[in-house]
Amino acid sequence: MTTIDTEELKALFARIAVAMAHEKDRLCELDGVIGDADHGIAMELGFAAAAKAVSELDSAAADPTLVFNTAAKSFLNAVGASSGPLYATALMRAGAVAKGKTALNDGDIVDIVSAFAKGIQDRGKAEIGEKTMVDAWVPAAAACRAARDQGLSLAQCLIAALQAGEAGAEATKDMIAAKGRSSRLGDRALGYIDPGAASAVIVISCLKDQFTSE
Repeated sequence: MTTIDTEELKALFARIAVAMAHEKDRLCELDGVIGDADHGIAMELGFAAAAKAVSELDSAAADPTLVFNTAAKSFLNAVGASSGPLYATALMRAGAVAKGKTALNDGDIVDIVSAFAKGIQDRGKAEIGEKTMVDAWVPAAAACRAARDQGLSLAQCLIAALQAGEAGAEATKDMIAAKGRSSRLGDRALGYIDPGAASAVIVISCLKDQFTSE
């Protein structure tokens, strides 16, 4: 059983921030085809702000809920675009999962992946098949939960989540967008991965890397 404390969560946000900075140009390129070419910038800004804010928390006094809530507020303050409220909601839902706990276990992380997916879906009012980040997050959360229900380790759960998220993101190539600016493009959006789904895969990959010790 893994024990995940505040320091580990701080490290997670630092990892995501580095990954988003590395992938910023690719995400902007994807967004340039079907959006306004700023998704990579937004995700880099949001997670950089979140990582900085949580790094300044006193680990001895902060609990996981404070880490997630601090990240949510900082992300929202940094990102005015649509991804801001979506990830802020996801992070607040993760904070609710962690409420009253000084550290998290394997089951909590699976619950947090589910909370991320549900928070994003609730806030964005999107469904599977509408070419959004939901197409990566919802299958990832379902696969993570299914693996947990089979008694698999946290590492195996997160590997399953990543594989499902990658498949979901890839599937957006064949979808016509129903939400956001890209919905105006109709068939012209076909053949391109949704940038939100691509960035979701990056977050899920960081979760897997941070909490996989096998």
